[in-house]
Amino acid sequence: MKQSVYALNLFNVSNRDEYLAYSRRSAAEVGAHGGKVLALGKFRESAAGELEPRNVMILVEWESKDAFDSYCNDPLLADLHPHREKGTDAYIWHLFDKLEDLRPILK
Repeated sequence: MKQSVYALNLFNVSNRDEYLAYSRRSAAEVGAHGGKVLALGKFRESAAGELEPRNVMILVEWESKDAFDSYCNDPLLADLHPHREKGTDAYIWHLFDKLEDLRPILK
């Protein structure tokens, strides 16, 4: 059974043109590889914690870790990912397993 994963993306846009080149194409490619953007956000304020704020948050649900890996490693997208890398800085990309509740963590 495949388990969904969430990809939390936190970053700053450092080069608008490069990131636009990425974002124009990435939404369709994410969908084609089994991902769905659940939320987009612009940083508002820090409520708790000591993580250096990033300006942008994107939360993507992937059908599985394999689906995420297929997006990252698809040779047909080799020209796409460099636009993200050149267009952003301070990028954090964390994966989280989807849970129905917190019982597995609270065992």
